[in-house]
Amino acid sequence: MYISSDFSRLEINLDACLENYRYFRSKLLPSTKLLVLVKANAYGHGAVEFAGMMEEAGADYLAVAYPIEGIELRQAGIKAPIMVLTAGTDSFEQIVNYGLEPGIPNMYSLKVLCNVLEKRGMSGFPVHIKLDTGMHRLGFMTDELDELQDFLKNCNTVKVKSVYSHLAAADDPSCDDFTKEQIALFQKNADRLSDAIGYKPLYHILNSAGIERFPEYQFDMVRLGIGIYGVSALPGDHLSTVASFKCKILQIKTLKPEDGTIGYGRHGRISPEGTVIATIPVGYADGVDRHLSCGKGYFTVNGHRVPTIGNICMDMCMLDVTGTDAKVGDTVTIFGEDPKITDLAAVLGTIPYEVLTSVPRRIQRIVVHK
Repeated sequence: MYISSDFSRLEINLDACLENYRYFRSKLLPSTKLLVLVKANAYGHGAVEFAGMMEEAGADYLAVAYPIEGIELRQAGIKAPIMVLTAGTDSFEQIVNYGLEPGIPNMYSLKVLCNVLEKRGMSGFPVHIKLDTGMHRLGFMTDELDELQDFLKNCNTVKVKSVYSHLAAADDPSCDDFTKEQIALFQKNADRLSDAIGYKPLYHILNSAGIERFPEYQFDMVRLGIGIYGVSALPGDHLSTVASFKCKILQIKTLKPEDGTIGYGRHGRISPEGTVIATIPVGYADGVDRHLSCGKGYFTVNGHRVPTIGNICMDMCMLDVTGTDAKVGDTVTIFGEDPKITDLAAVLGTIPYEVLTSVPRRIQRIVVHK
């Protein structure tokens, strides 16, 4: 039996999202500002939808990776302050036009931005100064602060809205000494910069894991990323599942041994007693990693965990539903409550971030309530 494909969707649970927001907010002083990261399409959850929810929930700041992401939010009507973590140097005109606030990791970027602002006759434009305290990806090193301070003291085109850095291993207890060294260096260099420019910007260094494990170092603001989406640095189920990736069964087939094999490369094997397979309309182009093929991964249907069978295709994959009551049109959960995003990540030997951000925009995002 065959029916046309019903839509595949990523359900975003608003209530779960707000529960996670309240959990992290409870770790903070009332005066501490909360920045929520909505980069990479809100970690795959749908940037516009998620940013709107966070703005309504009371987030003080939003943050994106690239200017184009911030522009999308502004065009969708998002009014909250938006920080651009990786502003580059070619998009400062657009950043200014759309009222975005760039992260500045080096003198070159700062000078390019100031040239743009001077030509426009602007002053006091908000910027966020990135300090490198040990991640060694972007940011000013300690020996670069003198030049930065001298420049800022003589520049009125920008105003330092915040000083920030990024923890490299806040989720790893074996690295706690290093994390504390990062925090100490950050405070020392941020204070040095504040003293030099004559005013104190916001300080922020804690990420999601940092909020949970080092709340005593929350400073003026924290950055909430993967935690708001339901992934914790601590054991237990104290966070709620926000995203559930679902689709519907397209076709059911009962195959006998003489029917041969299943899927590309003929890697799907039919059992001697026969195998019932369900075909679903998601594949590796939808974020269902091909390494979940041939029974390495499982999904759920009607409360049953069913393994993949054969190789995952670009737009479809097959599941072994033998012994279940699965039928055409039933809902299959790729990830959500079961399997959890962390379960798939463990099978794939990766992190939940990668699994979430692999779900492409062609999968519709739908906001739901519990």
